[in-house]
Amino acid sequence: MSKDMEPEVQGTTMGDLERRGGERSEAARSGGSLIVGRQSLDSVRENPDPEVVEKAKRRRFGAEYRLKVLREADACKAPGELGALLRRQGLYSSLLVTWRRQREAGALREMRNRKRGPKPRPVDPRVKELEKENARLLRKLKQADTIMAVQKKVAEILGIPLKTLEEDEND
Repeated sequence: MSKDMEPEVQGTTMGDLERRGGERSEAARSGGSLIVGRQSLDSVRENPDPEVVEKAKRRRFGAEYRLKVLREADACKAPGELGALLRRQGLYSSLLVTWRRQREAGALREMRNRKRGPKPRPVDPRVKELEKENARLLRKLKQADTIMAVQKKVAEILGIPLKTLEEDEND
């Protein structure tokens, strides 16, 4: 082929030539990227995000949030609305099924009123009886102390000498 017969291709390379209608791109077959104007898949594979959470945290959904999502899900009537809601919230349909069962059983209402922390342990009835008896004995002791204080004052006023505990023990 002479220079006169070569097609005029100035400033382009073989990869830059336009594709014809039936041709397939090599990039599509080889796994390369056809993305133009955005970051290619190859560069994403080469430069992964260095900040990876060591262990993913499990998401927790409060009762208020669950009820709000259930109300929104119940309001979805048109085809695709429920799917869009689930994608927007990042939820699975199985969660909705579970939450609906909980709502019907009244568990979500109980969750809203439940206090956090360890559940109180049931108190033994014997402990309650002992606490009651202890309070009664303390009242009796206080009464006895008052009576003894009055007796001491009366003995002091009348001039009657009282024995100390040491003298009582020796007798």
